[in-house]
Amino acid sequence: MESNGTIVQQFVETVLNQGEIDAAGNYFWNDMVEQVPLPGQGPGLDGLKDALRGLRQAFPDMHWVIDEQICEGEKVVTRFTWTGTHQGLFLGVPATHHSVSVWGVVIDRLVDGKIQDTRILMDSLGLMMQLGAIP
Repeated sequence: MESNGTIVQQFVETVLNQGEIDAAGNYFWNDMVEQVPLPGQGPGLDGLKDALRGLRQAFPDMHWVIDEQICEGEKVVTRFTWTGTHQGLFLGVPATHHSVSVWGVVIDRLVDGKIQDTRILMDSLGLMMQLGAIP
């Protein structure tokens, strides 16, 4: 059985970096819970996939890097940075073609090899400032 940290790393590479959104079901349970959903994000795996599709549409060259990861028991804490170019509508902001770099931390709880709940804390204010939506 793969370690919980490896499962999270594979999700980042396959789903976030390669854009294989439908593969999210390999890493998350259908009834997964997003503790801090993006505005408008629906529940469960389908809601997560929709949010990721929107993010990928807005930032088609999005790339995530794991800066640090701590695993203990069923929890994995991952500090990350993602970069991308704003090329589509994102949270009401039309494409600016600005490059962004966003940091954050995600806390995942895994059960039987898949993520059951997740909490992403991301520098949303910094992101919106980089897009020019907030001065």
